Amino acid sequence: MSLVNPFRTSFRLPSRNQRINWFPGHMTKGMRQIQQKLRTVDCIVEIHDARIPIAGRNSQFFETITGNGVKPHILVLNKIDLLGSTKQQREIRKQLQSEQPELRNIIFTNCKDQRNHGVHDILPLATKLVAESSRFNRAQSAENNIMIVGVPNVGKSSIINVLRNVHLKKRSAARVGAIAGITRAVGERIKIQETPPVYMIDTPGILQPSVTDDEMGMKLALVGCLPDHIVGEDLIADYLLFWLNKHKRYEYVEKMELQAPSDNISAVLAEYAHKQGMFHRVKQFNGQVEVMTNLLAASRKFISFFRTGQFGPINLDEQCT
Repeated sequence: MSLVNPFRTSFRLPSRNQRINWFPGHMTKGMRQIQQKLRTVDCIVEIHDARIPIAGRNSQFFETITGNGVKPHILVLNKIDLLGSTKQQREIRKQLQSEQPELRNIIFTNCKDQRNHGVHDILPLATKLVAESSRFNRAQSAENNIMIVGVPNVGKSSIINVLRNVHLKKRSAARVGAIAGITRAVGERIKIQETPPVYMIDTPGILQPSVTDDEMGMKLALVGCLPDHIVGEDLIADYLLFWLNKHKRYEYVEKMELQAPSDNISAVLAEYAHKQGMFHRVKQFNGQVEVMTNLLAASRKFISFFRTGQFGPINLDEQCT
């Protein structure tokens, strides 16, 4: 395969009228339920994917739910096993705090590792912030209620389950899954700690009602914050290829069994599918059945390589050098 040079410098959706939006009814209902429970909540823990530390965060979580910082707020950037070095974490912290100076409490976690320092830091920091805050109507309560919020599929329920296991040695209590939209309503309180009594409230993942930035929408889709079929695996794979080339991350060449980098997603997927024996039967308009390379299967594999870290640690929000 010949090297295509230069690569694209910007990414455009196939249609000018196309937008990457997903705001089903349960999100509207979930936001309403969250607001109704706020009087009983002492601290907000916002979970987000560390691979998109800037993009896609729902501004309503800080502006509306915490009252612009009236309630204690912690930002937990999860999945750091897919992000990279401590140096990169420092750079992300600096960038976040330069854009949002009031964002003082940032923790990096890997919820798959119960020994992860970040996971163990969440509860002590939350209880400290609650103790130092004006709890208003809850000043006399000995219990701490912590609400977990975030966009879909960033590990909210997994964080709750890990903390419950670490602090109470009890099994999981919140439903989890590898696709967006598993939690569809605000849940009941889940006990996390005995002394002082700490409870967590799981909530559905809620995106911005309208995503007007195409690249932000594609980044959310690429890390799995939207169901793949909403955007289309072919489009997600094309954005991934664009991003890797733009940032000179050519690890995909070996993984996809190519001869050289390429900017043509159809050619990349077709070559990989052919070498991997990915074929399927397609019925043509004339009724004939033709055996063709399965580009959908190849695109799913390409996306999976990214999501499982096989292209190396990646921060999708990093600037090109």
